[in-house]
Amino acid sequence: MRDIIYINEVGLRDGLQNQPNPVSTESKLKMAAALVAAGVRQFEAVSFVHPKLVPQMADAVDVLAGLREFNQLNIAALVPNMKGYERAREQGVTSIGVVLASTDTFNQRNLNMTLAQTRETCQQVIAQARADGVFVRAYISGAIACPYDGKTPVDVVHKLTADMIQAGAHEISIADTIGAGNPQQISDILRPLVQQFGADRFNLHLHDTRGLALAMAWAGVMEGVRRFDSSIGGLGGCPFAPGASGNVATEDLVYMLEESGFDTGIDINALRDAVQVAEVATGQHLGGRILKWMQSQAIRAAQKREACV
Repeated sequence: MRDIIYINEVGLRDGLQNQPNPVSTESKLKMAAALVAAGVRQFEAVSFVHPKLVPQMADAVDVLAGLREFNQLNIAALVPNMKGYERAREQGVTSIGVVLASTDTFNQRNLNMTLAQTRETCQQVIAQARADGVFVRAYISGAIACPYDGKTPVDVVHKLTADMIQAGAHEISIADTIGAGNPQQISDILRPLVQQFGADRFNLHLHDTRGLALAMAWAGVMEGVRRFDSSIGGLGGCPFAPGASGNVATEDLVYMLEESGFDTGIDINALRDAVQVAEVATGQHLGGRILKWMQSQAIRAAQKREACV
């Protein structure tokens, strides 16, 4: 039996939050339908932030309502504060994410709070979520580098992680928000954390700015991590993190893991259809590195069939 790796699709949230053109609720739900058809079952689908700050998330309530039409999905929402948490709970959300950035500057730009204030807010939200029976993931954002202050010391990441676990977070996501990292850095961060808290407590959220996201994901696999975020077609970017490009593409991550003997439960060929739906929704040309190869194979197969005829 192959080891299972869990893919959390963040294309609907992180993938779309920075899009320059509005993406309709209908288009988001078509993306979701294509991803579900491919086997995706875990989504971080919306965030409850002020619509003036992130207009693409203004339809969070409608997106959640549409997603209820699908069966057996794990749907999470990102919440920046207690007000966001309360709005999520009003919609019946049972899984949330909170964000704690690695520096004062990043927290100020992202949430208009200092690091200390953000940590306290996260602790309060986590405590309330635990009391309500809600699953909580805490993102350690800028875990490799802050877009404003540069490289993040490993001990800072370890301290913030310990703080969030002590507060009661069920899962910690180590987030390379601007895609500044390398595989060795992932190992340096994860190894002592996995030894202390266990690999099941961790997720990796990787952006592919410098083309190393897959290598960093593999470093995470080697440290025992079995939970990863990804975004269909490589969509992504943070409006408060200059230089942040798209997340690791779901299709690239699935291909690497499946070819390496792991079970993601996701059909790589069906992801091609999901990429096409995302392209229509965003008006962009999308797709991870593996799609070009798959397309070339499809062309060769078609040519062979024509030759046989």
